[in-house]
Amino acid sequence: MKFDVFQVSRKGGRQKNEDRMGYSYTREAGLFVLADGMGGHPEGEVAAQIALQAVSSMFQSKARPRLLDVRAFLDEAVLSAHRQMLAYAASKLMADSPRTTVVACVVQDGAATWAHCGDSRLYLVRQGEMVVRTRDHSYAEYPHVGAGSGRQPVNRNVLFTCLGSPSRPMVDMSDAVPLQGGDRILLCSDGLWSVLADREIASVLGAHPVAESVPDLVERALRGGGAASDNVTAVAFEWESAGAEASAGVSTENLNDDTFASTVQGDTLDTRDTRELDEAAIERSIAEINEAIRRTARRSGP
Repeated sequence: MKFDVFQVSRKGGRQKNEDRMGYSYTREAGLFVLADGMGGHPEGEVAAQIALQAVSSMFQSKARPRLLDVRAFLDEAVLSAHRQMLAYAASKLMADSPRTTVVACVVQDGAATWAHCGDSRLYLVRQGEMVVRTRDHSYAEYPHVGAGSGRQPVNRNVLFTCLGSPSRPMVDMSDAVPLQGGDRILLCSDGLWSVLADREIASVLGAHPVAESVPDLVERALRGGGAASDNVTAVAFEWESAGAEASAGVSTENLNDDTFASTVQGDTLDTRDTRELDEAAIERSIAEINEAIRRTARRSGP
């Protein structure tokens, strides 16, 4: 398995960067993850880091050196991250839980499979043309959601699902898509795609190696966003292109079965392993969060 990869994250005009990204690989499988902590809720950067670490840790434990079932892994890993955010909020007696979007892609057997929740996107570009773009979990892209209430939000880009919320997240999953040499896959936060048109993203990504196109796209988004630019984060790879410059190339052919490489840093957060949480445990975590909200309201009352 050979690919060229490049990743970059810029704070933009925000006080802090709540985006996280990284990639991991074994001899036979690769994982790419990006999460964008949500503003309006506490510790978005913690939620994004939990998502990144939870998915990467599960990949490390299950890819030996390949995943038995890629779609099952993605479903389990994303829900594990969601549960860890609820447990983190409960353990801190937080009145609201940290929340994040996430998009994760696994490459195995020459095919890509991905899952996403929220509006962090995945683009598949082939010969300069966009082949696939994920569909945001927003009222703009799912106008029928909430239509029965008759109360559509003024901002139709508002998300109706994410990781870390009390309700079970909506996670979209792709089928395995066979890759062709030279295909590029981009994972990015909304700080990039909200400024640049899909056509521009595909054109730039398809015209140059990822080590050039990814920083170019990020700089374009920062300039377009101006002084109030959102965090802009992207990780992209080019699949087995014979003519690639390989300035950021990875070859897994010489790895041993038990070798695991990753750009994801080790766990430095005060979290606990919640992979085995069932629905009852999730409900208990939600109840603890709601109790914390009630205690906070009583303390701040007249």
